[in-house]
Amino acid sequence: MNLRDSTVLVTGGGGLIGSHLAGHLQESYDADVRVADDFSKGDPGRIPEGVEIIEADLTDAGDTSEAVTADLDVVFHLAAYTDTNYDDDRTLFEENTEMTYNVLEAMEDAGVSNLAFTSSSTVYGEAPRPTPEDYAPLEPISIYGSSKLADEALISTYAKSYGFTAWVYRFANIVGPYQRGNVIPDFIQKLQANNEELEILGDGRQEKSYLHVTDCVDAMCYIVDNAERDLNTYNLGSRTTTSVNRIADIVSEEMDLSPEYAYTGGDRGWTGDVPKMRLSVEKLSALGWEPPTSSDDAVRAATRDLLDELS
Repeated sequence: MNLRDSTVLVTGGGGLIGSHLAGHLQESYDADVRVADDFSKGDPGRIPEGVEIIEADLTDAGDTSEAVTADLDVVFHLAAYTDTNYDDDRTLFEENTEMTYNVLEAMEDAGVSNLAFTSSSTVYGEAPRPTPEDYAPLEPISIYGSSKLADEALISTYAKSYGFTAWVYRFANIVGPYQRGNVIPDFIQKLQANNEELEILGDGRQEKSYLHVTDCVDAMCYIVDNAERDLNTYNLGSRTTTSVNRIADIVSEEMDLSPEYAYTGGDRGWTGDVPKMRLSVEKLSALGWEPPTSSDDAVRAATRDLLDELS
């Protein structure tokens, strides 16, 4: 579909990716953008001026139906519990899948059939690298990954049996300003508290792909504009990876510090952590979009974003 001059709903639009996506759609596509969020984690202050804000709890079918209206051209569904190590597994799984089911039902009732959905690399589990979109079997090792895989199954059903067109993004680690709850802000906070020693979960050798949020939202929109099957699944990431030790080095360099590293041990940071992840982006490249920066560059840019917030 063509996003230019479209009417778009972004669920979870108060979060890192959602707020940047809303701004990108507005500025680059002249889209009429609405955001639906309960702001349990997101911040309405991040949402660009001119974007309509709908405060809605998408685990409530009534709230969801009020947000999903017949004049929409496409729904970008980002709302979710996003912590892979969230401490209430049942709530994470049930509410993530409930939100997605509510959005799909509300779209069907309103006659809206275009859905873009943010999935995750965690659906692959511990897979060979680089991991292509057609890798199987999908064997997630976290409840978060399981919830995203369940969401993908629902969306596949609506695309194959109910006339929907869907774009599913399997993200690498997306980083940028205002972010909380991942390794970069964690290191910054720890070094602010103690600039001589930095605790690192696991052995520091965990190695993953990172993509800056500005590149992420550009790729998301490009895929919707250019992928035309009923179900379009794409990895979003960079061609390179960055280790946790290297992230510690970058954060320390940007803060002008030289701490000692103290490791908690083991090959992963928490239960369900995939210690090594690199997605194949050949399918995305063949569509015409190439990751513009390295994983290290994305980490450094995000570190500077976060430090600028604190200055």
